[in-house]
Amino acid sequence: MRHRIRIILVAACFAIPAAVIPVAARAEQSEIVSVHIVDDRKLSFQVYSAAMAKPIRVDVLRPADRTRPHPTLYLLNGASGGYGGKSWQDRAPEVFDFLATKEVNVVQPIGGIASFYGDWRAPDPVLGVNKWKTFLTAELPPLIDKALGANGINAIAGVSGSATAVLNLAIAAPGLFRAVAAYSGCPQISDPIGHEFVRVVVEFVAGGNLDNMYGAPDNPLWAENDPYVNAEKLRGVGLYLYSGTGVPGGYDGFSDEFRTGADVVDHLIVDGVTEAATGYCTRNMVDRLLQLGIPVTYDLPPDGGHAWQYWRDQLIKSWPVLAEGLGIEA
Repeated sequence: MRHRIRIILVAACFAIPAAVIPVAARAEQSEIVSVHIVDDRKLSFQVYSAAMAKPIRVDVLRPADRTRPHPTLYLLNGASGGYGGKSWQDRAPEVFDFLATKEVNVVQPIGGIASFYGDWRAPDPVLGVNKWKTFLTAELPPLIDKALGANGINAIAGVSGSATAVLNLAIAAPGLFRAVAAYSGCPQISDPIGHEFVRVVVEFVAGGNLDNMYGAPDNPLWAENDPYVNAEKLRGVGLYLYSGTGVPGGYDGFSDEFRTGADVVDHLIVDGVTEAATGYCTRNMVDRLLQLGIPVTYDLPPDGGHAWQYWRDQLIKSWPVLAEGLGIEA
């Protein structure tokens, strides 16, 4: 069944009016099992992950010009995994308007709630089997390259929990991602404060068991998956890091996202504390990179909460770094 006529079907689907094109009824290995046509530039794949033994939804935005191969930007959602209206598409649609003008494929996986997109050491009764590092570095990229006719050059960006992951994924798969943008993440997860940040997300927010992730705090897996500890391995990768401090900024009052007084208060307290933690981690990471002589572009303002409006602006601001890694004009 491997790679059968899937590529032909995907290439042809732009001219076929059917909404869903089945490719395989049952995947015995990682492969694209169906393609849903949203419009002439947007697709939604169901990609079977052999590592997790389940299909994963992967949304795709194609460039306007599809006469030649283009690079790919992987765009990861936060701790929600993109569910519940908490995705780039739902909360920052302007990002896709911006990226639609660029010569790049945009790939947004949906799923991985509170997984930090890592390979967990054990299945979790609530969060299931998490082998996202394997999926995002070994299973998905070759399928995307073949299905979209991409040129094999990639960059990756993520917010909050996935901002930790994008750095870790670039470390885990040298050369796969030539540029990384991390917005409001904690790239220091083996540090006590960083470890507590991860614990709050996994256990208190998502109801999982942190022991199933990387084990006890002294388990070597924490350091193995800590971008701060492994910062030297980011040498040669285009890097952009951002975090606020949790002090209320321009987007932390009444807005489309926070419509009531209760929403604002909850945001200022919960998201303010969250951004204070990510600000601590991110500033330490920037210092570490500079100490190592590794070039990094960063934005560390004195205020700003944990909110999509900031990340929308930051993706656009970080685009020159991502574009350079992708080998295209900004």
